[in-house]
Amino acid sequence: MSLAQKSSGWRPSASINTLKQRAGILSALRHFFEKRGVLEVETPQLSHAVGTDPFLHYFSTDFSLPNIPSTHMLYLQTSPEFAMKRLLAAHSGPIFQICKAYRNGEVGHLHNPEFTLLEWYQPGFDHHALIQDVDLLLQSVLHSQPGHSISYQALFETHFHFNPHTATLEEIRKKALSRAHSWENSLIDRFDKDTWLQYLLATFIEPTLGQESPCYVYDFPQSQAALARLRREDTFFVAERFEVYVKGIELGNGFHELCDPDEQKQRFLNDLQIRETQRCPLPPLDQHFLAALSSLPPCAGIAMGIDRLIMLATQASSIKEVLSFPFENS
Repeated sequence: MSLAQKSSGWRPSASINTLKQRAGILSALRHFFEKRGVLEVETPQLSHAVGTDPFLHYFSTDFSLPNIPSTHMLYLQTSPEFAMKRLLAAHSGPIFQICKAYRNGEVGHLHNPEFTLLEWYQPGFDHHALIQDVDLLLQSVLHSQPGHSISYQALFETHFHFNPHTATLEEIRKKALSRAHSWENSLIDRFDKDTWLQYLLATFIEPTLGQESPCYVYDFPQSQAALARLRREDTFFVAERFEVYVKGIELGNGFHELCDPDEQKQRFLNDLQIRETQRCPLPPLDQHFLAALSSLPPCAGIAMGIDRLIMLATQASSIKEVLSFPFENS
């Protein structure tokens, strides 16, 4: 690095004008929720437990007291979801939070390991009711046209002419390989059904979504339920969750929330089995969250990437353009 580069490295990557726009958008978000009587809350970013999602990697640190040799492992939260659901179980009513979240191993034009997240929960809502309110929020902040919804099944039937819930692994694999120009990854023979579906979605479908107005994709495969309820459809189950896309960018992930602690614990244990096969660390289960689930009211919630929202609002091409100091310059 040259002396000139070093001397200018202290400067923010976002322009001051963009940072002013960012502040205005954060203010507009809070105004949106204030008008609707949604309470702003704060929850810990350091916790004794963290999510088990096999595809999310977390940061951890040791907590110790002076002159006491023992330490406690603490985790930077990948999402405030578990703590917020404990508040919902304690009868908080509708709540939202705008906070920092942390995910290891994620950096790029849409990712930064430290990022700003909006988490929002509405008691008494299912995922379709929440979609309507999310769309009002995006119309307010992005000045977008009213969005449209399409089921995960209809999306795949339109683009690939198969039902993703009932198609076999081999059928999906053949469809994916017929679309791919070349494969150099020796691991493809070990791809499971969800990996192939995600490849088809991310490569061929997502770039087309939300080009004219926000697009809400709902009712995902049962195997991708995460923390969502399941609903039976003929011979298969669907996960009552949705993802919102704007200009080909995945902006948010919403759920009709699961309230069954036994089912959720089993999903966590299944996640840990997958993490073990991947040789990933095995975090402790969040027992406070599991204990609260039986008191969780019927509700729906969404996690939305604020940095991506600001990118769309300012027509930025990289997350670096809307952050004061991204990972490389922090």
